[in-house]
Amino acid sequence: MSSEKLQEFLRSGKDWARMRTSVPGVFVLKLPAYKGSPSRLAIELNPVGEDGSPKKRRGLVLRSQAELDEYRELFQYDKLAKLMDMLEAVNPKAEETKRRRGEEVIEL
Repeated sequence: MSSEKLQEFLRSGKDWARMRTSVPGVFVLKLPAYKGSPSRLAIELNPVGEDGSPKKRRGLVLRSQAELDEYRELFQYDKLAKLMDMLEAVNPKAEETKRRRGEEVIEL
């Protein structure tokens, strides 16, 4: 991705617009101006489905190298995986995706 392309996206992209990158799940996000701070670009990490579109409405937004470093450090903790296992054990199981009303399904 070239700097020129990023500069053009910052200049003419719509607020909250996403630009795909060559890495699945990594997007460039245009943040709107806020309280005297100008518009800027950030990285959004958001897992993608088979079609390449984001699975979640909004992913993890990284605004600086310092934030990236902080998250890298957090993800290294072994206790994070243990905590996730504990949460999955106590949370109710997620229901399967429900089909749309009137949508036919062929049982195989």
